[in-house]
Amino acid sequence: MKAVHLAAVGLGLLLSGCQLLGPDYHLPKDAAMQRPDLQGELAGEGANVMSAPVPDDWWKLYKDPKLNELVRQAMASNTDLRVAAANLSRARAQVEQAQSAGGWSGSMKAGAQRLQESGEAFLLADKVPVANVGDLGISTSYQFDLWGTLQRGIEAAQANADATQAAADTARITLVADVVRAYTQVCAANEEHHIAEQSLKLQAQSTSLTQRLRDAGRGDETQVTRSETQFKSLRAELPRYEALRQSGLFRLSMLLAKPLDQLPPGVATCAELPHIAQLLPVGDGAALLKRRPDVRQAERHLAAATAEIGVATGSLYPDISIGASVGTVGLLENLGTAPANRWGFGPLLSWTIPTNGSRARILEAEAVTQGALAKFDGVVLNAIRETQTSLVQYTALLQRRDALAEAELSAKTAADQTHQFFQAGRESFLADLQATRTYTDMRAQLSAANTQVAMSQIDLFLALGGGWESGRTQAPANAKP
Repeated sequence: MKAVHLAAVGLGLLLSGCQLLGPDYHLPKDAAMQRPDLQGELAGEGANVMSAPVPDDWWKLYKDPKLNELVRQAMASNTDLRVAAANLSRARAQVEQAQSAGGWSGSMKAGAQRLQESGEAFLLADKVPVANVGDLGISTSYQFDLWGTLQRGIEAAQANADATQAAADTARITLVADVVRAYTQVCAANEEHHIAEQSLKLQAQSTSLTQRLRDAGRGDETQVTRSETQFKSLRAELPRYEALRQSGLFRLSMLLAKPLDQLPPGVATCAELPHIAQLLPVGDGAALLKRRPDVRQAERHLAAATAEIGVATGSLYPDISIGASVGTVGLLENLGTAPANRWGFGPLLSWTIPTNGSRARILEAEAVTQGALAKFDGVVLNAIRETQTSLVQYTALLQRRDALAEAELSAKTAADQTHQFFQAGRESFLADLQATRTYTDMRAQLSAANTQVAMSQIDLFLALGGGWESGRTQAPANAKP
């Protein structure tokens, strides 16, 4: 009995010294995330944006019910989000597996067989008779996490689950951007197709007039040929706009996982670009790095890699558990009697001598952590670069669009004046047509510039990383924190 007490006291002393092996995770002081120069304002002077927080559902800034419905349906049925949800469920299950490792475990067994045992196995010279043998037993044990190896495993699993959640958030904001981009492409194609048809109609009138002037002896064949060439060139552009419209619709069909005829009403005939009637909110660098899910994903991978160092270090030390078992083994008719009963209780120490690469695995885990830190820094720097580049491009496209808008207004004024002169007999019909055609050409250029601005807005919001907060996949109600 004294031996049992001494063993219990010794085990208690061992457990009192429990500690977590490996480094505790914290954000490194020299990480790019900590750099002050990356925390400030994103937009420079005259960037046509404001430093207000990026809204969770930025696509609602367009105030377009059709677009809102497209996004809603895509969130409900998109295949990429279904894959992300499945990956997230798997990661959460892995956390539960890590949490259930160690601690109490139990087992039960029951068996019966017709058995011919070896006599020599029992140091008997005679043959042991054939008998019906039974075996019933129950055992339980408790594994102590003496070195914190299991706790580090839980930390690694939880960090990986957080990284998977961030990947799901990335899939969501990418989906939203793809839906808005495809819808914008459909609207732009319809608008530019309409302008191209107007230009083609005017060119047809110009060609007809040129032919009449030639027939009346007031023109030559070269002018007719040039006019016909321009007509054919404009007509050749029409299929391109129709193809852009169809490809945008096909893209929406794929993103929503629905047939074309089940897209929301009015989407296919949209002929006006989505428009945001305010300065774009972009926030600052600090908010950007906290908001972008790819930054969070890289940081969680760093945390998981750090925890894996503790897991690898734990393999250098023994595992200690304490267990008990009770059972009965013997002839079937003797099961449960004193001669067949057995029981046991005591500690168990298991130790694999670290000679087969255990220390090398620690070095490997440390190298993985260094690589994860480098990747984390790279993701942070790329996030700032993407956003600043998108801001610069957006500003440049806005300036170009504004310049084209002024040119379009001048062309409209010139066309109106020429038409008034034509009605007053002071300009020819051909001059009137040419002025009107110049105006429609400027309208086409302005329409294309508006499309570029709209697409640049989408790229900017994608770089800002907004749009996942209001639709994050929620954990089950019974999930462990």
